[in-house]
Amino acid sequence: MKVSQFLRQYEQGIREFNGIKLQGADLTQSVLVDLNLQQAKLIGINFNRTFLTKSNFSDSQLNWSDFSYAKLSEAIFNDADLTKSNFIGAFMVRSKFIASQLSGANLSHGNMGKADLTEANLCGALLYRINLRGATMIKSNLNWSNLQEARLSGANLRQCCAYQANFTRSFMKEVNLSESNLSDANLYGARLSGSNLQGANLQGANLREARLCRVNFSGADLRGANLQGADLEMANLTGAILDKTNLSQANLSGANLAHTNLYNSFLDRTILPETLQKIFSLDLNNKNVNYTPFYIGLEAG
Repeated sequence: MKVSQFLRQYEQGIREFNGIKLQGADLTQSVLVDLNLQQAKLIGINFNRTFLTKSNFSDSQLNWSDFSYAKLSEAIFNDADLTKSNFIGAFMVRSKFIASQLSGANLSHGNMGKADLTEANLCGALLYRINLRGATMIKSNLNWSNLQEARLSGANLRQCCAYQANFTRSFMKEVNLSESNLSDANLYGARLSGSNLQGANLQGANLREARLCRVNFSGADLRGANLQGADLEMANLTGAILDKTNLSQANLSGANLAHTNLYNSFLDRTILPETLQKIFSLDLNNKNVNYTPFYIGLEAG
């Protein structure tokens, strides 16, 4: 269908365009709300700064599409192919991207507050400074994605895959990352206070100088992780694996280390819970001290 014909039908009140073909069309700055574009072929389409509120793009082909600065609140992209698409600065509050393909997409500076990205594929996506507060991202694929300085407070990322993902200095207060794979992820300076990382895989992760107050790490795998200078005050590390973990200069005051394995962990100038300080006479001022073996089977703090 030609763009002129499509726009004419829209002006006549038609909203049903199921299966339409508009590859490469330029619809910049148009007002096209409440559209049904399910199963449409829209590869390379330009929706820059277009109003598309409550429109439905489910099962559509939208590879290389441009939605930069578009208005997409409550829009639906379930099962859509959005590979390499551009959503820079787009407004996507309460939108749905369930099982959508967003690998390599650019969503930087976008607003996806309370959006649903359950099982979405965001592998290698750029999400720099995106707003994902309260979003649902259960079982999403974030491998190699860049969420640097993103806002994720209150989001649900349970069982997500975020291998080598970049969360540097992200705001992640009270996030649910339980049973997630964050191995080799970069969480340097991230703010995770009150978050749930129960049973998470954090092998080799960088949590240096992260804010981890009251975080639930029970049963988490932190082997080889870097928590140097991290604030773990009142954190729950019950049953966590800390083999060869760098805890130097970390604050563990009030933390629960019951049944925690600290085998080969680095504890240079680490602030331990008061109970442990009384039990173990450790020279924490000795640089590069490696205390081994070290297994705690009591509730500490």
